[in-house]
Amino acid sequence: MTLELNTHFGIKDELVFREDASGLVVAQINNALCSAELSLQGAHLMSWHPKSQSVPVVWLSRDTRLAAGKSLRGGVPVCWPWFGAHATESIFFPGHGFARTVPWRMIESATLPDGATKLMLRLEASDKTRLQWPHECTVELTVIIGETLRMELSTANTGDSDFVLSEALHTYFKIGDISAVRVTGLEGCEYWDMVGGSNLWKQQGDIRFDGEVDRVYVNTGAACVIHDDLLKRCIHIAKSGSQATVVWTPWIKKAARMGDMGQPDGWREMICVESVNAMENVVTVAAGVCHTLMVEYRVESI
Repeated sequence: MTLELNTHFGIKDELVFREDASGLVVAQINNALCSAELSLQGAHLMSWHPKSQSVPVVWLSRDTRLAAGKSLRGGVPVCWPWFGAHATESIFFPGHGFARTVPWRMIESATLPDGATKLMLRLEASDKTRLQWPHECTVELTVIIGETLRMELSTANTGDSDFVLSEALHTYFKIGDISAVRVTGLEGCEYWDMVGGSNLWKQQGDIRFDGEVDRVYVNTGAACVIHDDLLKRCIHIAKSGSQATVVWTPWIKKAARMGDMGQPDGWREMICVESVNAMENVVTVAAGVCHTLMVEYRVESI
């Protein structure tokens, strides 16, 4: 399989496909601007390290491992066609949908004029996925990997009737220490506090962290910034086609229960700021229409 992928999509000295010890295929990118890895299972971006930065920008747990049908802890999981628990079949269907644990097919690769690498992947439907999602559609992820990182998750409704979906690009960011970062851009936005009893609150000032945080900010397409004084950088997050943002850190007790956060202190070195359509911001995709969730990340040294 890797021979065929390298023949059709490989780019000399820039893009190589290799088989992991698990037997799954990983795309390795090393261009003039950055290095990165992406698993074809789940179209899961595992790492992104601009060469202008001393440490990666996307965080991957040291304890996570590739395994067929299993999700990774870290990177950028693609949550689709639902975010969180399934509305009616949470016992039988996986949380955050099936897209992050099934094969995706490479359909395009290219070197762009600025030196970035472009990958396009398409979700592979199967009898198992059709049982969970019976709607006719084409799902593609475009990833442009360079000094900035751009991701576009497109869902084209190819059937005869509308459908409703929820989704997320569930990005984990590498930070110096969770207690020393703050997130701006969501001031004045309403959010559901999933830790404090699913209450609706309004954000006052910057978001700072001294315990578990799991918030769904709704009705907002605002750009966000992660301010990291320890790593002396700001991570800028701009999006379109998304009207909700999730901010999440598990903190000590929840991280210990999860078991794959890179114990004992991996949880301190990550934060999730996720571009989402969920809760009151689910998306109705009309027949014949394509919906795209786009997010772009860039890093500014301070």
